[in-house]
Amino acid sequence: MNQDQLQRICKDTAFIAALDQSGGSTPKALAAYGVKENEYNGNDEMFAKVHEMRTRIIKSPAFNSKYILGAILFENTMDRTIDGDLTADYLWNKKRIVPFLKVDKGLAELADGVQVMKSIPQLDDLLKRALKRNIFGTKMRSVIKEFNPVGIKKIVKQQFEIGKQIAAAGLVPILEPEVDINSKNRAESERVLKEEILKELALLPKDTKIMIKLSIPEVDNFYSDLINDQPNVIRVVALSGGFSQEVADEKLARNKGLIASFSRALAQGLSAHQSDKEFNSTLAASIKKIYAASIT
Repeated sequence: MNQDQLQRICKDTAFIAALDQSGGSTPKALAAYGVKENEYNGNDEMFAKVHEMRTRIIKSPAFNSKYILGAILFENTMDRTIDGDLTADYLWNKKRIVPFLKVDKGLAELADGVQVMKSIPQLDDLLKRALKRNIFGTKMRSVIKEFNPVGIKKIVKQQFEIGKQIAAAGLVPILEPEVDINSKNRAESERVLKEEILKELALLPKDTKIMIKLSIPEVDNFYSDLINDQPNVIRVVALSGGFSQEVADEKLARNKGLIASFSRALAQGLSAHQSDKEFNSTLAASIKKIYAASIT
């Protein structure tokens, strides 16, 4: 594990950019960016287009280590290059931004009110590749749709089981048990979610380091004990979860110590048809607002 990167994640003030749209979410991300489906044919061209978008974001002067702590990449992005360097190397060597990798393969069908992760075949091989690509950590997402203690427990168990496998391989896992912002009884789901997380944390070896990515809670500062009182947890970050950037920033700012890991809210307002000046100005404004909400 890169100790400089570990210290940066643990100590520095900034937020994490989620640049990991994949599979079914990629056409939506491109459409929001102004690239229509008739502008590419097949997955190869689609992923080339989205890499162009991500490259433009990463190379922007606005995307710098003062504001950006880390960036979460899709596997396809990890294997591509920016100006001749592998994406993770470009991020760290040119920008001092810590690279993470999305490792989940999507969500299973809804059961017990939740969508656990699909199985991740050949995960060990992927983790070995990630280490060779100088990736620092990973991220994996599952979703709580309804208040159901059985399903919530199932999600947390799966996240921690795979998280321990990732940590044993020498990477820092970001566990992401998202609570759908549109679900009923969201506060109750978050209460049970935190209880189950705390149970699993109590069983972790002291030297196992993880991060946790959560929906911005219904109750302000609800996750303060995860942020402040858990030695295994080196950072707690928040997803925008479908909130607009303005709403996500406002809610995040009310939660002390919780930092952003935004995707859609970060890219809001960006377009393939903007000039570089317009693009960089729009991105800079978004980054500064998200940063301000993250340092409360």
